[in-house]
Amino acid sequence: MRVMVAGSSGLLGGALVTRLRTAGHDVLRLVRRTPRAADERGWEPPAGRIDDGAFDGVDAVVNLCGAPLASSRWSDARKQHLVDSRVEPTEVIAETVARHGIPVLLNASGINVYGDTGDREVDETAPTGSGFLADLCREWESATEPAVRAGARVVLLRTSPVLSSTGGLLAPLRTLFRLGLGGKLGDGKQYFPWIGLDDHVAAMEWLLRGAGVSGPVNLTAPEPVTNAEFTRALGEALRRPTPWRVPGFALRTVLGEAADEMLLSGPRAVPSRLPEAGFTFSHPRIDQALAAVTR
Repeated sequence: MRVMVAGSSGLLGGALVTRLRTAGHDVLRLVRRTPRAADERGWEPPAGRIDDGAFDGVDAVVNLCGAPLASSRWSDARKQHLVDSRVEPTEVIAETVARHGIPVLLNASGINVYGDTGDREVDETAPTGSGFLADLCREWESATEPAVRAGARVVLLRTSPVLSSTGGLLAPLRTLFRLGLGGKLGDGKQYFPWIGLDDHVAAMEWLLRGAGVSGPVNLTAPEPVTNAEFTRALGEALRRPTPWRVPGFALRTVLGEAADEMLLSGPRAVPSRLPEAGFTFSHPRIDQALAAVTR
C-alpha cells in the first residue's frame, strides 16, 4: 500500500513509519514545513492547505496529530489548543480522504473518551463519558464524518498510555523509580489502561491491511490494572522499592484539572473489537510489557 502518515514525528508515528516500511509499504509523511525529503508532503492545517498532488495514489491515511496533553496546566487557552491541534487536522484530512476517494482512514482518539468508569469495565460498545477529555475525544472523532459519509472505512484509534523503551509514559517515570521515588498516585485504586508500543503499532498495521474493522477500536491491553498495581509492577521491573504515595492534593496543586482526569481517575477499558476480529496481543499482561521495555 501507499500510506500517508500525519504526525510521523511522534512516538507512535515514527514507530509506525518504520514498521510499515519494513513490511514493504510505500510511506509518505505530512509535514508542517517546507518538505526536505522525497517522502515528505507539506500542509498547513489551520489554513486547510495541502500541497498539490500530495495524496495522489494514496491507499490509506493514518492521522496521529495532537499536542501533548500533560505538558502544562489546562488553562482555557491550553484546552483550546489541545482541541484545535486535533480537530483542525482531522477535519482537513477527512475532507481530503473524501475528495480523493481514499478507502481507509485510521484516526487517533483517546481512551479517556469513556471518562472515569471506576470499577465498571467498558469496551467499544459503552457510551462516552463526561469531562474535558471525553468532550475533546467526541469532537475529535466527529471531525472524521466527511470521510465516513464518503464511504471510507474509518477506524477511531482510542489509544491508552503507551509503554515504550524510547519515550512516552515511561520516560519520566523511569528516572523517578530508579532513584527510589516511585509511588502510587492518590489512593492508587483508579484504573490505568495501557498498551505496549509494539502492540499498538502492530494493531495499526493490522487494521490498515483490512480485517473489516471500522468505528471505535480500543487500543489498550486486555488486562487493565489499577495505578497501585502498575506502580508495583514497574518497581519490580526496575528492581526498585515503591514505598511512596503522592497525595491527590499535591498533584492538583501542580497540574490542576489535568491531575483529576489523567492521573487520579480513568476508565477500566478493555479491547473487544481487536480480539474478536482475530488480533493477538504480544504483551497482554503488565509484567510482560514492562519486562520488554525496561530490560
